Amino acid sequence: AGLLNTILLSLIVVPLGLFGGLLLALLATVHHPLVRWPLMAWVDFFRAFPPLVLLILLFAGLPFAGLELGGFACVAIAFFLNTGAYYGEILRAGIDSVPAGQVEAGRSTGLSRLQAMTYIVLPQAVRNVLPDLMSNTLEVVKLTSLGSVVAVPELLFQARQAQSLTYNATPIVLA
Repeated sequence: AGLLNTILLSLIVVPLGLFGGLLLALLATVHHPLVRWPLMAWVDFFRAFPPLVLLILLFAGLPFAGLELGGFACVAIAFFLNTGAYYGEILRAGIDSVPAGQVEAGRSTGLSRLQAMTYIVLPQAVRNVLPDLMSNTLEVVKLTSLGSVVAVPELLFQARQAQSLTYNATPIVLA
């Protein structure tokens, strides 16, 4: 059951984080100060805010605002906010790594700015930052162990429970 929760959390948070990160990275290409400054503040805030503190804040603080979410939803939202900011910075760096001449070449063939971004820039950008994307994805899977703080029985939590019942370290080693 713990492995299932870990996989389920990862399958929810990683695609949502990638989507949110892609939106943040695309917004970062807008050079208007009214877009850029709030975006930078958002990314810096959620990258600097510890995921455990964010998780506890959502789980314990949202009921005071009249919004009661379960532990699983709080974990998913907290990790989405955190990983979305990280994925956004990774993808922004990838977009910045593609030479501007690539976009100009695409635009000169009649592609719109969005088409040039979709068909020319993003494939190159993702290829350039693929190791960082994979590293962050693995970090998300490891972060799921924090879910036990708000009673989401993920893999490590279940292994600790099994160890406490059997007095055998094998479940922890396997987890």
